Amino acid sequence: MPTSPPSRDPAGSGVDVEVRRSARRRRTVSAFRENGRLVVAIPARFTRAEEERWVAEMTRRVLAKEGRRRPSDEDLAARAERLAAAYLPPGVRPRSIRWVTNQGRRWGSCTPTTGTIRLSHRLQGMPDWVVDYVVLHELAHLVVSGHGPEFWAIVEAYPRTERARGFLHGVAHRDAEGEGADGADGTDADGDDVDDGDDLDGVGEDPALF
Repeated sequence: MPTSPPSRDPAGSGVDVEVRRSARRRRTVSAFRENGRLVVAIPARFTRAEEERWVAEMTRRVLAKEGRRRPSDEDLAARAERLAAAYLPPGVRPRSIRWVTNQGRRWGSCTPTTGTIRLSHRLQGMPDWVVDYVVLHELAHLVVSGHGPEFWAIVEAYPRTERARGFLHGVAHRDAEGEGADGADGTDADGDDVDDGDDLDGVGEDPALF
């Protein structure tokens, strides 16, 4: 599929954009994340003006969608409070929990001695029930530092544990194969219509497997 050189979107949002032209496309335009870059796929027949218009439009739509799905640190703290109240012993709470961008191989980490939890930004945009699972997994380490039966008794009380683990394994496998996105859904358009078409954590300094 022919591509245009990476560009900055005309809207000035600072997003790296790669335009891919396809002779198989008639009218449909789609946009998706790939290795940190926004890819906009358009019909090969589009003029340069049409390309620029759709790059700007699809960038706007994707960023708006991502913004709606990326909770803040404050949202994360509220989520942790709700899950801790439901699954942890009374009074057990994290001292802090926030998003970080330096956990390339881990979904989350917990340091029980300081009560701090960090979640990878790669989780942003994933389904709420997946994020809940990772948060609870890290919260459980405030009670049990390892991954023994007592730890899993806490985590497996969450009804979507196995489904969330399968989801994360699938994402990890996809990324390892080089097809990875950043967790954001792609966006398709035809005319003006949009069709929104293992290593879990580190406890202290030691990585811990699923």
